[in-house]
Amino acid sequence: MAHHHDHDDHPHGTHPASELSPMELRVRALESILVEKGYVDPAALDALIETYETRVGPHNGARVVARAWVDPGFRARLLADATPAMHELGVGGRGGEHMVVVANTPEEHNLVVCTLCSCYPWPVLGLPPVWYKSPPYRSRAVIAPRAVLAEFGLTLPAAQRIRVWDSTAELRYMVLPMRPAGTEELDEPALAALVTRDSMIGTGLPLTAERIA
Repeated sequence: MAHHHDHDDHPHGTHPASELSPMELRVRALESILVEKGYVDPAALDALIETYETRVGPHNGARVVARAWVDPGFRARLLADATPAMHELGVGGRGGEHMVVVANTPEEHNLVVCTLCSCYPWPVLGLPPVWYKSPPYRSRAVIAPRAVLAEFGLTLPAAQRIRVWDSTAELRYMVLPMRPAGTEELDEPALAALVTRDSMIGTGLPLTAERIA
C-alpha cells in the first residue's frame, strides 16, 4: 500500500545537512576497523563504492526517466508497474525489487523520504546522499516539505501541491520529473544527461538544455 502525505506551506527551518559530520566520522571509523581486522579488502571496498557512485550511480535512473520522456508506452508501463518496466532496460536488482514511480505534473510535485531509516533504491539511484539519511531531513520532509525544498533552492509555485512518499524496505519510490521545455530536439542520451539524482528524489528539478549546451 502506498504511503504518502499531502502538505502545503510550512515555516522555514534549519538545513537538513547541518548534523551530518558525526555520521560521516562513524562510517570512516567503521571502515578503518573492518579493513584493519582483515574483514574487508580495501580494493574491494573501493571497487564497490566506485560501482555505485559512478557506474551505477543515478545513471540507471536517468536512463529510465529519459526513456519515459520519449516513449509514451514505456511511461505508461513504468507508472503502472515500475519494477518490470525498469527490467526492460536492465535496471533493478537487490534493493530495487519493489519500485513505484510517481510522476510530477504542473499541479503536483512529489518528494521521497524514508522516515523509519533510509531505505533507498541503490540499483536505480546509486549511493544515497548523506542528507537523505539525516534525522532532520527524514522528519522535516514530512512536516515542512515546502520549506525543505526551499532550502535545496527549489521554490515551487504556491498552487503546485506537494506530495510526500515514505519509502520502506518493501516499497521504494522514485520521482519521474517533468521533461524540461525546449528539449524536443534532444535524443535519449542527451535527455538522460539532464536528469539529476535530486530530481528523481524530488529535492530538485532536471537541468535545462542550456545548462549542458
